[in-house]
Amino acid sequence: MDTRQLASFVAVAQRLSFTRAAAELSFAQSTVTAHVKALERDLGVGLFYRMPGRIRLTDAGDRLLPYATRILELTESAREAAGHSEPAGALVVGTMESLTSYRLLPVVEYLHLRYARLRIALRPSICAETCEAVLETTYDCGFLIDTSRSFSGLESKVLCEEPLVIVAGRDHRLAGKPDLADDDLRIERLIETEPGCAYREQLEHVLATGDGEPPPVLELGSIDAIKRSVASGLGIALLPRVTVAEELARGELLRLDWTPPFQVYTQVVWRTERTGDPALTALLDTATKVIDEQVEDAAAG
Repeated sequence: MDTRQLASFVAVAQRLSFTRAAAELSFAQSTVTAHVKALERDLGVGLFYRMPGRIRLTDAGDRLLPYATRILELTESAREAAGHSEPAGALVVGTMESLTSYRLLPVVEYLHLRYARLRIALRPSICAETCEAVLETTYDCGFLIDTSRSFSGLESKVLCEEPLVIVAGRDHRLAGKPDLADDDLRIERLIETEPGCAYREQLEHVLATGDGEPPPVLELGSIDAIKRSVASGLGIALLPRVTVAEELARGELLRLDWTPPFQVYTQVVWRTERTGDPALTALLDTATKVIDEQVEDAAAG
């Protein structure tokens, strides 16, 4: 367990509402729910009875509440006694739209709640552009999805492997067809993000014809636009699984039976001289914890 999980548990227990607890903590409700579920998994016991329209503490939750409250109080006292230097200042962060929307918002929420003097600005950027901007000091750090796990002149850390899936609309001719081959995809229109995206480049390389001709492409500027176009039958798309998990669960999109012959990783890069900077360290530590929780929740769900 960690203090974020305990803080979410205490807020929910005191208000008997995930919605009101999330509002007080300035978290998304899904973040508070994930914290409580992770705490329940760690303890091996349910903490709330969940009933239509209301919740209440289980006996285990009732016993935990005073301990959790005391732990949070002691944590704050220890921080003050040690003369903890709170991260402060501004961090300009380059990141892809898919990571902003599906990985980093809980990170920003947590930092905003915990460090009032730390300001974070997210800037849209992709892969090679991100690394170049970090090297040129335009960005303090950058989050990206790439096949590589090292970058010239930069420190880097892999946060998770990012599974990719090919998706299509429910009525697509390939939907439900088993064991698709590369040739099955070559004649399909690909709906893709802008050039410079590592997994787009890898897919086009795999599906290029013998003369190097890339497959037909419809290029769109956002993940949401790509998903809507795929659902309407305009083509197929290769996307990080995390970005289409809800649509797959609802049946709005279907996963095609084709596995990419390459892997990509969500990772963060920064300049060596920034290593140890309190603001950057707070961001890196929080991103590591939050994304670890996201991966665990996806595996458990």
